Amino acid sequence: MNTDMAVENTPGLPRWNDPSVPVTARVDALIGAMTLEEKTAQLYGVWVGASDQGGEVAPHQHEMEEAVDLDALLPDGLGQLTRPFGTVPVDAAVGALSLARTQARIAATNRFGIPALAHDECLAGFAAWGATAYPVPLSWGATFDPGLVRRMAATIGRDMRSVGVHQGLAPVLDVVRDARWGRVEETIGEDPYLVGTIGTAYVQGLESTGIVATLKHFAGYSASRAGRNLAPSSVGPRERADVLLPPFEMAVREGGVRSVMNAYTDTDGMPSAADEALLTGLLRDTWGFDGTVVADYFAIAFLATLHGVAADWAEAAGTALHAGIDVELPNVKTYGAPLTEAVADGRVPEKLVDRALRRILTQKAELGLLDADWSPLPPALDGVGQDDPEALRGRVDLDGPENRALARALAEEAVVLLSNDGTLPLDRPRRIALIGPNADEPVAVLGCYSFPQHIGVRHPGTPLGIGLPTLRDTLTAEFPDAEITVARGTGVDDGDLSGIQEAVRAAREADIALVVLGDRAGLFGRGTSGEGCDVESLVLPGAQQQLLDAVLDLETPVVTVLIAGRPYALGRAVQESAAIVQSFFPGQEGTHAIAGVLSGRTNPSGRLPVGVPRGPGSQPSTYLGARLAQASDVSSIDPTPAFAFGHGLSYTRFDWTDLTVDADEAPTDGEFSLAFTVRNTGGRAGTEVVQLYLHDPVASVVQPVQRLVGYTRVDLEPGEARRLRATVPADVASFTGRDGRRIVEPGLLELRLAASSADARLTAQVALTGAERQVDHTRRLHAPIEPEPAGRA
Repeated sequence: MNTDMAVENTPGLPRWNDPSVPVTARVDALIGAMTLEEKTAQLYGVWVGASDQGGEVAPHQHEMEEAVDLDALLPDGLGQLTRPFGTVPVDAAVGALSLARTQARIAATNRFGIPALAHDECLAGFAAWGATAYPVPLSWGATFDPGLVRRMAATIGRDMRSVGVHQGLAPVLDVVRDARWGRVEETIGEDPYLVGTIGTAYVQGLESTGIVATLKHFAGYSASRAGRNLAPSSVGPRERADVLLPPFEMAVREGGVRSVMNAYTDTDGMPSAADEALLTGLLRDTWGFDGTVVADYFAIAFLATLHGVAADWAEAAGTALHAGIDVELPNVKTYGAPLTEAVADGRVPEKLVDRALRRILTQKAELGLLDADWSPLPPALDGVGQDDPEALRGRVDLDGPENRALARALAEEAVVLLSNDGTLPLDRPRRIALIGPNADEPVAVLGCYSFPQHIGVRHPGTPLGIGLPTLRDTLTAEFPDAEITVARGTGVDDGDLSGIQEAVRAAREADIALVVLGDRAGLFGRGTSGEGCDVESLVLPGAQQQLLDAVLDLETPVVTVLIAGRPYALGRAVQESAAIVQSFFPGQEGTHAIAGVLSGRTNPSGRLPVGVPRGPGSQPSTYLGARLAQASDVSSIDPTPAFAFGHGLSYTRFDWTDLTVDADEAPTDGEFSLAFTVRNTGGRAGTEVVQLYLHDPVASVVQPVQRLVGYTRVDLEPGEARRLRATVPADVASFTGRDGRRIVEPGLLELRLAASSADARLTAQVALTGAERQVDHTRRLHAPIEPEPAGRA
């Protein structure tokens, strides 16, 4: 007997509304009572914007979509509300009221009282007006600090949940393969282990608050040809399996993630949105994922319009549904009437609709959206009168002091000191020349998915909603006795040379010149970094290199400061700058963090999540290259970076000593244990980031020269030492072999304990023995580095 069906529900209460009945039984009963039209209605969203007057949301008219008649749709129900807070500027409390009133209407209009699931963007903070703008994911990678990222994500999740949002479209787990790609700022870095660990921490934080996290973009989006957005991906199955997929696998296994979003791209002719082997075979059947797969915006329609693998909307819908996409976003297009008609005439099996519907309704049940006592009022409106929207305005604070403190802590850990001849920290300079397009620009610290840059730019005259001090502002506070002269020099990308001489004069008369360069975030060509803002080379945008070179020609010491969304080649500055400070869109507290590093208030501890190129034209290239990807005498192109992955300096010094290896041999199902000491030999407290790389000198298929398998941050006072132990399971040496199976091979390995991928401090030669061993998705993923237990020698 089916025990789910045997449970009696509360008398007079529909089975699907009874939380005492197991979810499976509730969902089965609901599906059995629904018409085809009611079923498909749960499979799509409608793009809306909350009303700033507290009324119901209004459908958003996107240029790629036809107008949506909400009145006609709602009697059958509605699966999702797309970006109620991330579409137009709206006060958080008033927007919450608008969403609640809409949810009440949705539930009252359909036969089963099912509300919609509301989703919004949360890539670098809740993308709502007035919400904290945290550093972008590339800065998360620079921290090498999963714990701090987990805290940030939990804070973002609590803010989203407080106003009635259920799902967040983050994190991005794409691994950087070509820094010319505009969406590099949205990624965590160029190493799959770093991306996986930081991304999984974000998932854990968001999910801990009840918000459904969404992994994206599954899979291969960042490997598009020539770094072009939406271009085909040329990766082979081994690169896909060993570089692009591991972060998703880790987040599914360890993060508790409940949603995945497909990638736009095709890989070897197969669009991700049509790839059953990927979305069902690997994701569900192998990894055991049991949540929902949502379409990236318009991706199902793109099967017809961009990929040419479907003749019409109905075929596109059937293809995506068969592959495993459960929800069409952002708007109803193919999963509405075209899908319903295709099911009715037999072109698409109804069991595919039921399969997707079961996943969607299961998630809604788990969120409490099917419960009889469900209320449309979110926590922020509990106990608050809703009759007067104006009385609510300003009552919900999405940018409180705790948020800002967390944003600053993350920004401070993410600043990377690339080079320093001793000029930094600055010693009470009298005259500072502050030069460059990002020196006095409030939004210079924001990425393309921040609300001001993503939505606010379309609403000129609307206040930013958050405080955005410029670097000029924070340096004035940091150096109150200094005379600071500001000269823009040139724009980010306008190529204007007319201001360079003014900048040169300011620098000539100063004790120190701070040249602040980088990007402007935007969308689809409206910025120099961001979605659709791809570049042909990694030369600094516009005339910024000319400005930098003109200042470097002087005798005044130059500190080059980057506020950017990707790494850039810096030309002469690599050798001639007194110091170089790199930040990746560090968010609203970012200029405080940069000023603190310049003054020495903060000891920098950031490490590069992507290498900084020596020249502008060496892409695609990452530190994960095989031997043939390194510099050689048979090519005139040298891909060696100016600053390698994992690099970052401190204002103190660290010595690494006393490496011991418990045993230099282990079976292919065993592990190695290494102990070593890190000591702060400088004069101030600091943080060393210990990185563990694996080098496999001889393998049955070509391997990268090295790859990251573990890391940890070590905080040390002056003179303090800490004994650390690294446990390295043989599983982390696994790779995809010649026949496509993941294997651990016997043979020699090098375990490199390093300060960066180019700076190994201690190396252990070890060997795996015994037979080749096949491993799968249950293998061990981590080589933890932890303090040595007390009493262990």
